[in-house]
Amino acid sequence: MSLLSPTADVSVRPAVPGDERTVARIQLSAWRAAHADVLGDAVLDALDETAFVAQWAQAITAPPGPGYRVLVACAGPAVVGFASVAPVPAPGPGEAPAGVVLALEVDPPSQRAGHGSRLLAAAVDLLRTDGADQVQTWVMDGDDARVRFLAGAGLGPDGLTRRLGTGPGPDEEAHVVSEHRWYAEI
Repeated sequence: MSLLSPTADVSVRPAVPGDERTVARIQLSAWRAAHADVLGDAVLDALDETAFVAQWAQAITAPPGPGYRVLVACAGPAVVGFASVAPVPAPGPGEAPAGVVLALEVDPPSQRAGHGSRLLAAAVDLLRTDGADQVQTWVMDGDDARVRFLAGAGLGPDGLTRRLGTGPGPDEEAHVVSEHRWYAEI
């Protein structure tokens, strides 16, 4: 009889060519689950998976500069989530740069299994390695699960808001969403 209990085979690793299709599928699936009420069916139905795959392929194989990275969370050999990070320039001379989590999504069937926490921890580790003293991210209005997740990880809103156009809404007028910046010292 073994005294060791089985452990899950979970990990986070850098994304590699070939991950882009799964990353795009996860992103679209997670957005449909989390943002349907805010974005609406018309916006979500208009998202082009082929374009997302191409953008993620570019991000993985030819990032726009140093400090831009894509990570994937794995359950065994299966990719179940991803995060992307980028540098934020220092605000002034002698000040440390920050870093931003551009995206962090976990496939809905794999949520609440620790993958998001592992991705966030790995992202923060990379940002620290690059000299960042703060992590930032943006949260769309109505994403209560992300608010709870980030608050539980020690991030909080800093009061900055941005409004983003997402294309025409159901009545063909521009559809606009609000996002709030969250941050933490690292």
